[in-house]
Amino acid sequence: MRRPLIAALLALAALPATAAAQTTPPPAEPVIPPGASAAGVDLSGLTLTAAAARLDEAFTTAMLRPVEVRVAGRRVRTGMKAIGFAFDPLRSARRANQAALKTAPDAAGVRRVDVPLHTSWDRRKLLAFAEKARTRTMLVPRNATLRMTLRRMVVRKARMGWAINAAALRKAIEPIVQDPRAVRVVRPVRSRLHPQVNSVDLRRANRTVLTIDRSGFRLRLFKNLKLSKSYGIAVGAPGYATPSGSYSIQNKAVNPAWSAPDSPWAGAYRNEVVAGGAPDNPLKARWMGIVGGVGIHGTAAEYSIGSRASHGCIRMRVSDVIDLYDRVPVGTPVLIR
Repeated sequence: MRRPLIAALLALAALPATAAAQTTPPPAEPVIPPGASAAGVDLSGLTLTAAAARLDEAFTTAMLRPVEVRVAGRRVRTGMKAIGFAFDPLRSARRANQAALKTAPDAAGVRRVDVPLHTSWDRRKLLAFAEKARTRTMLVPRNATLRMTLRRMVVRKARMGWAINAAALRKAIEPIVQDPRAVRVVRPVRSRLHPQVNSVDLRRANRTVLTIDRSGFRLRLFKNLKLSKSYGIAVGAPGYATPSGSYSIQNKAVNPAWSAPDSPWAGAYRNEVVAGGAPDNPLKARWMGIVGGVGIHGTAAEYSIGSRASHGCIRMRVSDVIDLYDRVPVGTPVLIR
């Protein structure tokens, strides 16, 4: 009998405390002082919850409008979700309340303060959008190019490029996404992008060019990409064709020695070296080596000019090869077709 009695007494003793707890009112929600506003919307006398509701109604739709970048007739748009944007009305209300409490009241007891809205976004995502806008609106610069033909040097001129600065665009967008009244169109200015190679660079790199027309039996000399002179030549005979392709002058010599190849056509001179200037040396006056023992040289058999007569070399009249020699430095590009 004693245990049930003790339990009942304990229950009765707890009743006043429980009743007291049930009658204690919850803490009052702060009321924003008079004069406080956020982004121009008056929040005076409102609780934080009511102020947040007012800001939500006033700005949420506007804050979620997309931002558009317009450049040179092109448009690139992003939604706010894509850049991780968020607008927090409750934090905005708290910011207004805290700023008002820190502001001294005027003579009328009003704490005049206007705070910006509480917003956030992902800077990396915003920069990624700015880079996307840069890519889509960029005019890529074009380098000057040179196309060599046997008769002409064809130059395609360089073209200037244009592009916006992605980092600057990001900075320009940031104040817009924070301001619900801002026009959400950005018109960044593009800057020039210079090509890496222009026509002057091509001429400097190709001050001298030789082309060898095997079927037309012509060697053409180009200076500053313009035809300077043309010479008659002989080229490789059937079975000893002059190689085609793009090469360059590898070496030069005056009255070169001739190292006869290990080949039946060299006859008695096979594997022999014939001194430069010797009557029986087929390399007359000048030598300009191109590739694999093939080069440009003078010939005593000037009657062969205009035919396929050599063992792969390019033959010239002695007077012509002497005239050409000083005009052509080592490294000169050579096109053979």
